[in-house]
Amino acid sequence: DPLLPFYTEYGSFYTNSITEWSAVLPEENKGQIFDICTKNNYESVAIIPIRAMDKLIGIIFIASKKKNMMPLDMVLTLEKMATYLGVAIERVQFREALFNEKELLDITLRSIGDAVISTDSDGNIVLINNVAEKLTGWIEKEAIGRHINEVFHIINEETRQQVSNPVEKVLATGQVHGLANHTVLISRDGTEYSIADSGAPIYSRDGRIVGVVIVFRDITKELKTEAELRRISQLESLGILAGGIAHDFNNFLTAILGNLSLARLYKNEEEKDKRLEEAEKATLMATELTQQLLTFSKGGLPIKKLSSIKNLLKDSTEFALRGSNVKPIFSIQDDLWNAEIDEAQINRVIQNMVINADQAMPEGGAIWIDAKNEYIQEDQIYSLSAGRYIKITIKDSGIGIRREHLPKIFDPYFTTKQKGSGLGLTICYSIIKNHGGYIDVESEIGVGTTFTIYLPAGSESISHEKLELDLELTKGKGKILVMDDEDFVRGLMEEMLKNTGYEVFTAKDGLDAINLYKQEMELNRSFDAVILDLTVPGGMGGKEAIQKLLEIDPNVKAIVYSGYSNDAIMSNYKDFGFKAVIVKPFRIKELSEVLYKVINDIIE
Repeated sequence: DPLLPFYTEYGSFYTNSITEWSAVLPEENKGQIFDICTKNNYESVAIIPIRAMDKLIGIIFIASKKKNMMPLDMVLTLEKMATYLGVAIERVQFREALFNEKELLDITLRSIGDAVISTDSDGNIVLINNVAEKLTGWIEKEAIGRHINEVFHIINEETRQQVSNPVEKVLATGQVHGLANHTVLISRDGTEYSIADSGAPIYSRDGRIVGVVIVFRDITKELKTEAELRRISQLESLGILAGGIAHDFNNFLTAILGNLSLARLYKNEEEKDKRLEEAEKATLMATELTQQLLTFSKGGLPIKKLSSIKNLLKDSTEFALRGSNVKPIFSIQDDLWNAEIDEAQINRVIQNMVINADQAMPEGGAIWIDAKNEYIQEDQIYSLSAGRYIKITIKDSGIGIRREHLPKIFDPYFTTKQKGSGLGLTICYSIIKNHGGYIDVESEIGVGTTFTIYLPAGSESISHEKLELDLELTKGKGKILVMDDEDFVRGLMEEMLKNTGYEVFTAKDGLDAINLYKQEMELNRSFDAVILDLTVPGGMGGKEAIQKLLEIDPNVKAIVYSGYSNDAIMSNYKDFGFKAVIVKPFRIKELSEVLYKVINDIIE
């Protein structure tokens, strides 16, 4: 207190006689200073505080055994010195704190499992940790100062095109940005890593963006594991379904063979036609089952198209419950939105859920499948952005799942079944996640289990054409070349085409077809159309044959047909030079219509 004797305005204490000072000081206030001075026979004493940012961090203590050795001007000089000392000590402490913080940051960055790269506001690298060094192939001293695009080279795995760097997006928007799926980092030595990453802005104290930090990790092994899990889960589910499928195929074959046998016995044309019609219906039902099997067996990342969830739900559920004593009960909104999905993968999810529900009710029961449109608000459901969604619930009245098992239900290899790998729900989770959706489960022992799925809705409608039995043929004229490796298929195609008005030539593989086409063309007896089987084991198939035929005749009118409806050529046939496509099996009506349109150039 500067108003009291022996104190300066700065707060320093000084006296030129401890004896005089102690004489006016109450006994209870003498304290430690008096004790020190009495013990050492000090008479002149000065204590000057050293402050930093108004905080006491030390003192200057000067003492003499002589009196009158502490004049005020000396004390004031010492106070100035204390001010300089405070600033100096503060700087030293700040440097030490900064050094310790930097050392801690370096240790942290080198200890974490993720790769980290920081840049300045121009995108030039200022920091790179050891994990990032390993993945990019650039060591720190070489990377510092280089632009991020030189070191962090990323492409789209499917298109092989360069992906825009997250640093640019963050600097432009000031927001956190992540990489899209299928992003690959190409290391300095050419090694490729599938990565997941995010970039975030670095702000200064005044709120300016002064740089960007990118955090990324190698997910190559994770993606390979997911792919393997999908394959294993697919085989497991197919094994469960095999009994029901065999049962249904035998029923269809029984209907086909039985009706054909009866048709051969009947002499009445009306009775013959009726039996043949029944055989054709059974064949179409078997065809539908085959298509579902092909869809189910298809794997890989989502290949999306606008699809009807309503139809998929019913078809997938009924397919999974073939031969089961469990009954499906549907409650589906009439105007249910469509969705951009990979039908095969969502089909797999639904079937897996239904199979699990079926297995939870060995004595039989019911499965309730509900679907409705729902608007989701921001932050309403974890990981879902605001928008339109289709909510699907699959509920059973089975044995249920224990509460302690629910958090692990989507973990790989976790299962409560005596049989099974515990991969099915992991695959379901992965598929829904890759579709931008959400999946959750609720269960109670003895009551049952409910799975809830949210899928983003599409914005377009789908037109559907109902397939009906129609014996009316579209007849035409022309010279047709059919290539197929199976003798009985070639014979059948020849009879079908002759009955619709065409002259038919056949070849057993692509090479024979090319030679025959070339021969007839040189004799000015060109074919009006060519029908090529896509796959010929051990020989040239339709894919290779069409390229050779286009070289011979750029105007060739070729149709591709196959039982492999999931082959890329079947869905993108025009890109390979074909005019149309037919999926096996097919009826003579479908064949005649497609051929007529191709020959007469009325294909859409």
